[in-house]
Amino acid sequence: MNFLVKYCSSMLIVLPSSKSLDLNWNYGSMLGMVLVFQILTGFLLTFFYSNDSFNSFDSVQYIMFEVNGGWLYRVFHFNGASLFFVFIYLHFFKGLFNFSYRLKVVWFSGLLILFVLVLEAFMGYVLVWAQMSFWACVVITSLLSVVPYFGSKLVLWVWGGFTVSGATLKLFFAVHYILPFGLLLLVMLHMFFLHDTGSTSVVSSHSDVDKVMFFPYYWVKDSYNLVFWMFFFIFVFSYPFMLGDPEMFLESNVLVSPVHIVPEWYFLFFYAILRAVPSKLFGVVLLMMSLLVFCLFGLVNNYISCTSLSNDLLVYVFLVSVGMLSWLGQCVVEYPYDFMMFIFSLLYFVVVSFMFLNFYLVKFLFL
Repeated sequence: MNFLVKYCSSMLIVLPSSKSLDLNWNYGSMLGMVLVFQILTGFLLTFFYSNDSFNSFDSVQYIMFEVNGGWLYRVFHFNGASLFFVFIYLHFFKGLFNFSYRLKVVWFSGLLILFVLVLEAFMGYVLVWAQMSFWACVVITSLLSVVPYFGSKLVLWVWGGFTVSGATLKLFFAVHYILPFGLLLLVMLHMFFLHDTGSTSVVSSHSDVDKVMFFPYYWVKDSYNLVFWMFFFIFVFSYPFMLGDPEMFLESNVLVSPVHIVPEWYFLFFYAILRAVPSKLFGVVLLMMSLLVFCLFGLVNNYISCTSLSNDLLVYVFLVSVGMLSWLGQCVVEYPYDFMMFIFSLLYFVVVSFMFLNFYLVKFLFL
C-alpha cells in the first residue's frame, strides 16, 4: 500500500510538469475519462444484450424500449464512441504539431492504442446487427482475403463458416468485451512512459528547471474537461442519432445489401483511402499504410525543426486532406469522386512523407 500511494503521488501529485502546457494537453486526460465512461456503459449494456444472431437486433430494441434507463446507456455508449474518436484525433494532431514523436516509446504506444481502438469500435458497430453494420462487416472482413496464402482460410476462421453469421457475432462480442481491459492496460503504460519522459513543450523547454508540480495546477486545468462533458450531454439529449445511419434502424437482411455502404464518420477517411484505387490488394495496403506510415516518425532523433514553421504548414495541409477524404468517404464511387479520392489519398501520403523528411531537410540546411 505504501508503494502504491507513493506511485500514485508521483503520477498525480508531485509530477514535474512544464508551465507551457495549455488546454490542448487536456485531450489526453479527457480520453482517459471517456475510456472509463465507455467501459461502464458497455458493461451495463451487456446485461441485456444477446449475442445470438436471431435475437441480437431485437435485444438492442429491448434495451431501447423496455429496460429502465436502457436507452440512456445506449445513446451514451454509441455517442461516446464518437467522442472518443474526436479527442483521439485531436490528441494525435496535437502530437504532430508539437513533435511528440520524439518521445519514441510514448509515440509507438499511442499508435498501438489507436489501432486497438479502431478494431474495438468496428466490432462494437457490428454488434447492433443492423442492415448497415452487417454489410459493413461483410465488406471489411472479406479484405482479409488479400493476405497471401492464408487469406481465404483467415476469412473463414473470422466468419466461423462460409459467410458472416452468428458465429462471427459471438467472436466479435467476446473480443469487444475483453479488448477494453487490454486497452486500459495500454493507456496505463502510455501514461507511465509519458510521465517518465515528460510531455513535449510548445516552447521547446525540456529541462526540469522551469517546471511546476502537477497538483494543484493541472488538476484545475483538467477540470475544464467538465465543459466538454456538458456539451456532450447537451448533444446526446438533443440529437442522439444525428451521427448514425438510417440503415442502422433496420434488421440485417442477408439477401439485400444497402445501395451504398457507408461506415461511421470516424472511419470515412480510411474508407476513402481503401476505395481510392480499383485494386483490392493495393487498396488494403494503402489502408494499412495510412496508420503504419506514422511508425516512421519514431526514427526522428533531432530537435532542430522545433522552430520551423514548415511543419505547421504541412500539418494544416494534412488536416485538409483528412477532412476531404472524410467527405469523399460517404460519396459513391463514380466520377469525379473516385478521381478526387485518388488525388487526396496521394496528397495524404505525400504530406506525411514531407513531414517526416522535413526534419532531415532542416538539419541539412542549418547544420
